[in-house]
Amino acid sequence: MTMFLDLIPLVMAWGTVVLLIVEYTPIFQFLSIPMGYFMQLLGIENAMEVAPATLVGFGDMYIPALMLGSNIAEKTRFIIGAISLIQIIYMTEVGALLIKSRVPINVWQLFVVFLERTLIALPVVTLFANLFVYGF
Repeated sequence: MTMFLDLIPLVMAWGTVVLLIVEYTPIFQFLSIPMGYFMQLLGIENAMEVAPATLVGFGDMYIPALMLGSNIAEKTRFIIGAISLIQIIYMTEVGALLIKSRVPINVWQLFVVFLERTLIALPVVTLFANLFVYGF
């Protein structure tokens, strides 16, 4: 119970800070440029527009879905939604829990694991999205 009560303020604060950064600064637009090129290489529609959503997932699991505009293709929505679920390591829940625990890991190491999971999962999810759209 103490771990739960210790994490609630941290989760709320981290989620709020990430949401403010996403809404009021262009930081994720600049940081996601390489991810946008990678997504273009995979053939994802609107890759540069939705690329920030892949990195914002590090802060919170729900913000990537909020970032998608209404003019985004369904296949791209599926890819971003699946990626945000697969990433697992986001600072509002899992990352905060790991940092507060006795596991010897820091935020940089969590970010590296997050990037590895994202880079590995993106081609796999894109493949499945293409299979669903174009049929088996």
